[in-house]
Amino acid sequence: MWSILISTIMTNSFVNFIIYHPQEIVIRKAMPIVKQTIKSMPNLDIMFGKCFNIADLGCSSGTNTLLVASIIMDIVHDVCKQNNLKVPQFQVCLNDLCSNDFNAIFKLLPEFHAKLRKEKGENFGPCFVSAVPGSFYDRLFHDETLHLVHSSYSVHWLSKVPEGLDNNKANIYMARTSPQNVLEAYQKQFYSDFTKFLKLRSKELVSGGRMVLIFHGRSIVDPTSGETCRLLELLAQSLVDLLKEGLVQGSDINSFNLPYYSPCEDEVRNVIHIEGSFFLDTMNVFQVNWDPYDMDYTNMNDSKEHSQIHGKNAAQVMRAGMEPLLTSHFGSSIIDPLFIRYEKHLTEHLAYKKTRYFNVLISLVKK
Repeated sequence: MWSILISTIMTNSFVNFIIYHPQEIVIRKAMPIVKQTIKSMPNLDIMFGKCFNIADLGCSSGTNTLLVASIIMDIVHDVCKQNNLKVPQFQVCLNDLCSNDFNAIFKLLPEFHAKLRKEKGENFGPCFVSAVPGSFYDRLFHDETLHLVHSSYSVHWLSKVPEGLDNNKANIYMARTSPQNVLEAYQKQFYSDFTKFLKLRSKELVSGGRMVLIFHGRSIVDPTSGETCRLLELLAQSLVDLLKEGLVQGSDINSFNLPYYSPCEDEVRNVIHIEGSFFLDTMNVFQVNWDPYDMDYTNMNDSKEHSQIHGKNAAQVMRAGMEPLLTSHFGSSIIDPLFIRYEKHLTEHLAYKKTRYFNVLISLVKK
């Protein structure tokens, strides 16, 4: 069932897991590293050449899909001006699974090109945009054709649900009550998938090509830490609430596990080192509140009213991405009652602890 679900519903990026505003926050936080990455490329006159090839993996089809390409082209334009180089043409390859709504992206292109001409002039570029449907756990591009690979909020999604999770009762991910074999199965699947991801991209990037990845992670070794798992534990708890009310079956909860993994920094470093195709140039970490519209990162004692607002916003963020998965597995009738209970649990949690997503940002150089 999960293979069908992943191929028909889940996008590589699952960008709606974090809706428009926080996704833009994450993208913009990464851009200084992208700029540094582009400026550090060797032999810029050769690297840019006639055409600079960019791939955005897990692009989805939302408002931010073309934002990454636009900012990268701005950076290249500025770097060329600083180094007295001719601005290259651009090939932007937008990748996601075949179920992604690429038509929605194509409808944005006339306005996108018009804005480029207005801001940069008729002689800028040109920029060619193409769709590349398929999983980034498979080959996507010709050998040594890409100069820069970007991916935001994608790599933490696994190629499949790990095997051997039958005893992960009443959980939908790794949790404090999960048996040790569940934790090991998730780690094994991440190691396998991330290794494959790096190996495939190394074939597609030119020598000296760069890759910038942003994904969920965790700050400590314990994979069941609150910063990583509490958000999903509360969702599982909401499903158990429905079970007690007779609205879902226990067997359905026990068979539902997410194809997701948030690695710690050492795990990321180890896979990169062992796989061996890339140098780790930069690793940064940053945090974003569960309620992405709550920009106050210092106040830990919000009022009851504010906690309710934060709980509601955090629940809406999760619903945006989780609803298709939940509907496919449990049916649509449980969605509204589930997220009413989830909002209540989130509100209670955020009333005493302002928890955040831990994000990992890495820049890699192909050897």
